[in-house]
Amino acid sequence: MSTLLIFIVILLFFALLLGVSHFTSKNATNDTFFTGNRRSPWYLVAFGMIGSTISGVTFISVPGEVGNTAWTYLQFLLGNFFGYWVIALVLIPLYYRLNLVSIYTYLDQRFGMRSYKTGAFFFLLSQTIGASFRLYLAAGVLQLAFFNALGIPFWVTVFLTLLLIWVYTFRAGIKTVVWTDSLQTLFILGSVGITIWVISDQLQMGFGQMISAIDHHPYSKIFDWDWQSKTNFFKQFAAGLGIVLTMNGLDQNMMQKNLTCKTQRDAQKNIFWFSFAFIIANLFFLSLGVMLYFYAQQKGIDLPGRSDDLFPMLAMQHFGTIAGILFLIGILSAAYSSADSALTALTTSFCIDFLNIRADSNNSKLTRLKVHIAFTVIMFFVIVLFRLINNESVVSSVFRVAGYTYGPLLGLFSFGILTKRQVKDRYVPIIGLLSPVISYIINANSEAWLGGYKFGFELLLLNGLITFIGLLIVTKKDTHGKNKTLSRP
Repeated sequence: MSTLLIFIVILLFFALLLGVSHFTSKNATNDTFFTGNRRSPWYLVAFGMIGSTISGVTFISVPGEVGNTAWTYLQFLLGNFFGYWVIALVLIPLYYRLNLVSIYTYLDQRFGMRSYKTGAFFFLLSQTIGASFRLYLAAGVLQLAFFNALGIPFWVTVFLTLLLIWVYTFRAGIKTVVWTDSLQTLFILGSVGITIWVISDQLQMGFGQMISAIDHHPYSKIFDWDWQSKTNFFKQFAAGLGIVLTMNGLDQNMMQKNLTCKTQRDAQKNIFWFSFAFIIANLFFLSLGVMLYFYAQQKGIDLPGRSDDLFPMLAMQHFGTIAGILFLIGILSAAYSSADSALTALTTSFCIDFLNIRADSNNSKLTRLKVHIAFTVIMFFVIVLFRLINNESVVSSVFRVAGYTYGPLLGLFSFGILTKRQVKDRYVPIIGLLSPVISYIINANSEAWLGGYKFGFELLLLNGLITFIGLLIVTKKDTHGKNKTLSRP
């Protein structure tokens, strides 16, 4: 594709986002930024959550990973599916009953101030690293596809990317994000669907032939029953369940969208419908992965050294102009639907959890604006730091470390919901810090200590369990046999 064409595509993409921002930010207040005035249609939230769940990492990696682990990722997705139903039936009623803006306020009401700040801190740390990592990968694609040709350095690419996110989210926040996520989801699914059609057209395959090719391909294997394998069914299912509960149900980024629905019933309908749509969307990605490898085999194309490079290489070099444009729009949409909601959630959590700003007060709009700018700057420096490290294994390790920090959240919330014990609040930060460290040590030595067992995503469950046990050690039964009063002050 020509540089001019790529520039026009990027310009039109952001012009559309800015147009949506203008439409949604009229008469915006703090309540609009934090809660969307709790008027979001549930079906819009459900559709938009597909895009925000599919980050730039997923958009590129899932199709490529099919060549390494076939369709075993679907085992993980089945765990996700049931995890979403637990969120709808357990967490959503809790959040709505307490009328929460930041979900970490629950920890204050249930345990105390230090537990509350510990939970909010781990979210801020995890989300800052995780969102920066995802945007770093997407910015790298933009750099290769467009900005390198103009001689523009990477840090300028990152600066412009974050500036545009800030511009279309700073006024209406989550209200704008709900609408832009829906638009970006449409682009993502359209990009994948049309790319599959382009492949089948170039291979002169009908729909039935394509389905048959996918079904009979060795990369379509789903189930792995080897207990030592990282892709073992039970490991993947349990990990999928735990990760959704933690990185969605206990994550302000994802839950903030659900809490913009008018009622608890609407929020639950959103989650139920989204759980089905999420599986269908990922089936598109897995099918695309098989077709990418099948196409490369049929055309005699050498596979790249990294599986993550397969989709970008074929889309930009072999599928033609239309497919290249669709890939670019898809990766932009996946990256921005993840990053814009993350930036909004970080701003919301810090304002509510650490600055004690009330959502229904407009006296602190300037403070909120400063916090929004501050997190934009922080993400900029984290992404540039990743680039300076210039070692993908190191950067990926940093991202995995961020995953460790969700364990304490899982332990805290599950302990609060499943028990009636009260914690010795002053010890909770220590437990929160020790749990990821202990989990890391166990993971590093699991093969030697556990007869060859290798942890996969289920390590998060171990992390949460260690936090849970730590809380048991430093707690005592409530003398009244019940929780602290769970009502907002």
